[in-house]
Amino acid sequence: MVVGDGAGLVNCLDFSQNRFMTIWPPRAEELRRPAYRSLAEKLVQAIEAGELKSGDRLPTHRTLAAELGLSVQTVSRAYDDLVHQGLLIGQVGRGTYVRAAPAETRTPYIQDKQDGGVIDLSILKPVSTGMHRERLGQALGALGADLPMTVVSSFRPSVALNKYREPARGWLKLCGLEVDAERVLLTNGNTSAMTVALMTAANAGDLVVTEALSHHTLKALASYLGLRLRGLAGDDEGILPDALEQACAEEPVRALHIMPTGLNPTATTAGLERRRRLVAIARRHDLRIIENDAWGPLQPKRPPPLAALAPERSFYFTGFTKCLMPGLRIAYLVTPETFEQAAASRHLVTSWMATPLLAEIATRWLDDGTARALLDWQRTALGERNALAERILADHQHAASPYGMHVWMPLPQAWSEADFVAHARLQGVAIAPGSAFAVTDPSPPGVRICLGAESLPALERGLEIVARLARSQPEPALLAI
Repeated sequence: MVVGDGAGLVNCLDFSQNRFMTIWPPRAEELRRPAYRSLAEKLVQAIEAGELKSGDRLPTHRTLAAELGLSVQTVSRAYDDLVHQGLLIGQVGRGTYVRAAPAETRTPYIQDKQDGGVIDLSILKPVSTGMHRERLGQALGALGADLPMTVVSSFRPSVALNKYREPARGWLKLCGLEVDAERVLLTNGNTSAMTVALMTAANAGDLVVTEALSHHTLKALASYLGLRLRGLAGDDEGILPDALEQACAEEPVRALHIMPTGLNPTATTAGLERRRRLVAIARRHDLRIIENDAWGPLQPKRPPPLAALAPERSFYFTGFTKCLMPGLRIAYLVTPETFEQAAASRHLVTSWMATPLLAEIATRWLDDGTARALLDWQRTALGERNALAERILADHQHAASPYGMHVWMPLPQAWSEADFVAHARLQGVAIAPGSAFAVTDPSPPGVRICLGAESLPALERGLEIVARLARSQPEPALLAI
């Protein structure tokens, strides 16, 4: 579909047939004030419904304004809002195009926060302040005075990184996992670790099962690796053992990817008995377990990792970007003994090795207590933010972890995810739709609201806007298809 070539909407799209069954282009009487917001909502609905597809060119600002009886400035503002949201892309001299295809995985967060008025509750990150910048600056200053030669010149992973494995054991022990240093592989963050784990645990064509709502890059990553992915039903503790058992009975399953400690989009944490039952099923059907524990020891008094219960079949990874600071992109991947060399080889061909400079900083912070101090600080900051979210969202169904970075909020029946996210964005708040994490469609409608990216006053304003929106009803005229 090509929408708009400067010659007017009527010539670009035939809507004489079934006109009342289409979303785009809208009619002037369907728009409500403020018109720019209403127009932007119509565009979002058309993209989500597939009427506007990736690469479709939109009418020029002037053409659309003339057709709808709006000012050029109104159309420009609607387009600009969706460019900032990542749904459209503007190219000077060529026009405005739809950026994202509904069938493809989109990042759940806004791509470019150019608009300072947007309260970004869409991106999952820890609380960061000037203190974190100062700590990293101090670490870099100390390195300047005492920089190991291996950080500068080593090109062999075994030479550059072996000395960082032993200190990693202390951090992993905080996560509930005691391992030999030889089983620890350093990677450039959790995404790199997840990639290596998937490549090692499964082969092209194998079936991997996971939560119905899982990590937002998992679906695309599995596709690139030629893996089949299936989401399983869950409850307030995550994946249901019966759902895993049934999947294994229906066809061979190679691996279980799981986020059992609050990190998953619905913020569920599996209790010890649930973990034991899942491990028992994995052993019975010879499944490999890929345990994504990116938050690490952020949640105190948590059950032991599945990797502690079934070390012989578990690929476990955790890092520092989510629990200490985003810029410290180092993670630890622990593999079963029989897969140590295979994982190292796959990491070698995909990333060669983790960055020694960051590994050096992380290790120094482990040794001098900085890592633990930053962890304790982060727990306090996120605890305060979770208490704030609990107060503001008290009248709405929601789920969270006491020290987690996000809240999951199922939507009231009147709202669709696309409309709720669009309304929130046009009121100045960015949140993530549940569909961005869906492995198997349809998924339960809901939104992920992140707590760490903004200042505390901005977070409070954003949560209040979301709460008011959840109490309201969408306008029928805006939602009609």
